[in-house]
Amino acid sequence: TKFKMPGNLKGLLDKQVVGPSTEILAESDFPEQSFKPKVQMPFKRVPGQNPRKVEVERRKRLYLTFDIAELLASKGIDSNQLMPRHYDPDNMPPIEETKDSVFPIYLPLKVFDNDEFDCRTPEEWMSLGLEPGSSDRKPVPGKALLPTDDVLGHEDPKSEELIYKWINVGVLDYDKETDLYLVHKTDEKGLVRDEEGRPILNGGITAAG
Repeated sequence: TKFKMPGNLKGLLDKQVVGPSTEILAESDFPEQSFKPKVQMPFKRVPGQNPRKVEVERRKRLYLTFDIAELLASKGIDSNQLMPRHYDPDNMPPIEETKDSVFPIYLPLKVFDNDEFDCRTPEEWMSLGLEPGSSDRKPVPGKALLPTDDVLGHEDPKSEELIYKWINVGVLDYDKETDLYLVHKTDEKGLVRDEEGRPILNGGITAAG
């Protein structure tokens, strides 16, 4: 009887749910390793220490609870106000109507950027898109402060009509000279596709260059 399969096996397996999982079950254009946090632990377990896989899983669940927009909002920061806009001295609001400062924001975010405590270099971030045995580099998941209006955002990024939000993107490439990343917004399914519905690989560079 030990080797006889019960008739309600599927129902028994469904009940054996321990808890939520961070395994990616939906279709994704991102490599699986691009979601893994950086853990500086020996691969060989030391007695009394957590296994490396357990520490990776714990950090994945911890990082999933963080949201950049909520963290900034908890500090009283409006993400839409982080992007400098056109400065018009003739249409300055009176001091009575301004909340915090008389002058508008005019310094770009990169002035305050500090990468001393980054856990990975830009080259290491981009290497997360490389899967073992494949020569194609896939996008790396991330979030970017981008305008909701793509057309006006490209024509005039400092327009006062634009609304900036933290948007899920796929990081396609990195330019070392300008210290800028090339990103592409994900669609409603969380995929990074071109206009013809094909996955964007190798930073969007085609075979023809």
